[in-house]
Amino acid sequence: MTETTNSSEMPKAYEPAAVEGRLYKMWEDGGYFAPTDDDGEPFTIIMPPPNLTGELHVGHALMDTVEDILIRWHRMRGQPTLWLPGIDHAAIAVHTLVERKLAEEGLTRYDIGREKFLERVWEFVNTSRSRIFDQHKRLGASADWPRERFTMDEGPAKAVRTVFYNLYKKGLIYRGERLINWCPGCQTAISDLEVKHRDEQGNLWHVSYPLADGDGTITIATTRPETIVADTGIAVHPDDERYKAIVGKQAILPIIERELPIVADNVIDQAFGSGALKVTPGHDPIDFDIGQRHKLPVINAIEKDGTMSEDAGPYAGMDRFECREAIVRDLDERGHLVKIEPHTHSVGHCERCDTIVEPLISLQWFMAVNKEYGDGKSIAGEALRVVNDGLIQFAPQRFTRDYLNWMENIRDWCISRQLWWGHRIPVWYCDDCDETTAPPPDIEEPEACAGCGGGNLRQEEDTLDTWFSSALWPCSTLGWPDNTDDLKRFYPTTVMETGYEIIFFWVARMIMMGLFCMEELRDKVEDRIPFKFVYLHGMVRDDKGAKMSKTKGNVVDPIELIEKYGTDALRFNLITGGATGQDQRLWEEKVEAGRNFANKLWNASRFVIMQLAGEGEIGTPSVAARESMPAEDRWILSKLDRLVDEVDQALHDFQLNEAGRRCYDFLWGDYCDWYLEMAKIRLRAGDKTLLPVLAHVLEIGLRLLHPFMPFVTEELWQRLREETQEEGPAALIVAEFPKPDPAWRDEAAERDVDGMIEIVRAIRNIRSERKVEAARFIEAFVVANDEASESSVAAGAAHIEALARVRPLKVVANAADAPRSGVATAVLSHAVAVVPLAGLLDVGEERDRLGTEIEETEAYLKRLDGKLSNEQFRGKAPADVVAAEQGRRDEAQSKLEGLQRALGEIG
Repeated sequence: MTETTNSSEMPKAYEPAAVEGRLYKMWEDGGYFAPTDDDGEPFTIIMPPPNLTGELHVGHALMDTVEDILIRWHRMRGQPTLWLPGIDHAAIAVHTLVERKLAEEGLTRYDIGREKFLERVWEFVNTSRSRIFDQHKRLGASADWPRERFTMDEGPAKAVRTVFYNLYKKGLIYRGERLINWCPGCQTAISDLEVKHRDEQGNLWHVSYPLADGDGTITIATTRPETIVADTGIAVHPDDERYKAIVGKQAILPIIERELPIVADNVIDQAFGSGALKVTPGHDPIDFDIGQRHKLPVINAIEKDGTMSEDAGPYAGMDRFECREAIVRDLDERGHLVKIEPHTHSVGHCERCDTIVEPLISLQWFMAVNKEYGDGKSIAGEALRVVNDGLIQFAPQRFTRDYLNWMENIRDWCISRQLWWGHRIPVWYCDDCDETTAPPPDIEEPEACAGCGGGNLRQEEDTLDTWFSSALWPCSTLGWPDNTDDLKRFYPTTVMETGYEIIFFWVARMIMMGLFCMEELRDKVEDRIPFKFVYLHGMVRDDKGAKMSKTKGNVVDPIELIEKYGTDALRFNLITGGATGQDQRLWEEKVEAGRNFANKLWNASRFVIMQLAGEGEIGTPSVAARESMPAEDRWILSKLDRLVDEVDQALHDFQLNEAGRRCYDFLWGDYCDWYLEMAKIRLRAGDKTLLPVLAHVLEIGLRLLHPFMPFVTEELWQRLREETQEEGPAALIVAEFPKPDPAWRDEAAERDVDGMIEIVRAIRNIRSERKVEAARFIEAFVVANDEASESSVAAGAAHIEALARVRPLKVVANAADAPRSGVATAVLSHAVAVVPLAGLLDVGEERDRLGTEIEETEAYLKRLDGKLSNEQFRGKAPADVVAAEQGRRDEAQSKLEGLQRALGEIG
């Protein structure tokens, strides 16, 4: 056991800083994070690798919380459990960060060269890695740290070389000129998924193109006049009556004076602009496809730095947006500008640096995801099949459709990046011939050309997309391409947990690559999938529902919250703050509520431990003795068994928020607020027969809550075991997770004690509404609905009297036996609680007070109704403002009804 102090020295409040570091060290030193050698199906999660560029944020905190809950739960269920941590090299992010640091010194990467640049990167990497893992540990992550992997380690690097070689051999990786997304800021190609579109206010410029035969003009509408210089055609819809007569003719490109063929294509939207589209294959993906179908030439008018190329004619060398202004001015002066209309349209920005992305034709490396190989299958087709067949399931299930829709329309993946940091593409070009050499993975650098045998080779300068190596994560971290013991035992992994926003970036690619990589090692497709379940968590937003960002200044630092409220408070708030896959809002007061829960549990445990002090081994409750137990003991044990069943089922269903909420409701409500208070009555009377129940329910509750709040539960469990002296595991982290036992269910006890609690609540509410002093005893009647209710209420009379501060309490069978005037009543499911008001208050004063409050509330309601009935207010005010006013109106109406009811009761 860990070092603890005895119960008399327990602090009065939970102090996370005094506990968390000590317990984490105990867990690590005890080897509890490593999978056991036990037989049975292992439970495996490969940690999504955070990138190296900075501190962990609340999204990582949520990820760690979800994964750690699943890991701790399965570990406690006795399964060999592996949570393998890792970190991603984050090519573009780290590359950009190091380039910025060089810029501060007045340097570029080209000034110092590739080797020195990579030395700088590795300096940053080695500093950042340890910091990031320390932060994971602060969050309580019980990962197997000695197995930590990095995407640039030798093992993952060998996996990258191997899969590249295998794909290349099968013709599934190729080099070609294609239209790609180019970021002029990051100076690299980026994938479609790395382009973030947002609506922006711009213009629609209508430009007239003269027909070459002099017989009129054709007008096109464009949002990008700077690309006019790269037009190689004009397209119209074949059914558009306006243009049928000129299809096949030529038009003259203004300013450049190039002839453009007019073609018919079904993709054209007749309702947009003039219904005629200028076709610019070099700068738009739709235009590129049209150009391919009609064999139109491709012109690159924009360079990779965002300036205009030589093909831009008089605009060569200009910035692309300066060119826009210049060309619009020239078109106007030459009479080609018909009109300008304001127009809102979607503009693509680089996810990393927010620069407007430029579609460009570029020579890049691609992965052919739809090309058939082997026995007629394709990489994308296999990834579709395993999800359609249910071999991989999504939680929440609604994301299955999103995945399938995207995979059904997937295009070839541009895998090359114009960066120096990352996995350098393992191909070499021969300067003596045109041969490209892709050596087997065990040869890191070929000595001779595969074509001519010469040694004049140079390696490809580009690196692979970060997601290429990340897509191998489930298998490369376990030793693939070698058929290691870890790969045999832990692959396929069990759960891949990540954010829903990278389902296409990463999840889909892991499925594609996992299936391909494991083909030679596994015969059955169910043994080749990288994981069986995909758990997708939502986004953590600020208190107003906005996405957190440094530019908005609304980022919440999880480490700051931990230092203020403790890890358990943050974890519990994150997991119960939203349903699986739903976004949630986070603000400090919510985390404070988690700290309050930890304190509630601490104080309750402190009380129990004090009662157990010196009692020695007390044993545990026996089902055989259940019938002889008092109703409240049978009630709490029945409720506990119900909780065990519900929590286990919720965890099986990936409803982690619901499992946490039910633990909270039971421990705070049933156990602390009710059972402990009933226990105190018996303890004051010298009855210690309840101690086994008191301790047992707490101990099982701590086990159930441990995956959610590991630190406070472990500390309390250790202290509790010191007093109960039970045999068992040395730490809660490896204690058995509770199993339900229906023999403890007692519907009658639940009904009777729940009924008693309902009466106590009703009388407490009456006392509160009437502002009766807390210490004062009052008279009360309970009119039972039937004989059974009368019997159960009478049996719980002592608890009602003590908990509701009632003396005398009179339980009657007939309403006629209870007073009817000058009373406050509460109609309950099985009885009516009646409290005589005489002597509790000055009736006249109370009547006047209620009358005044009724008048004020009616006036307030009238003002709110006037505001809400104002159509101008409803039409102009934001929806949340209107909803807030409606909420105030509902509260005021409820208050008015309560005041009127109270006035009626006193006569």
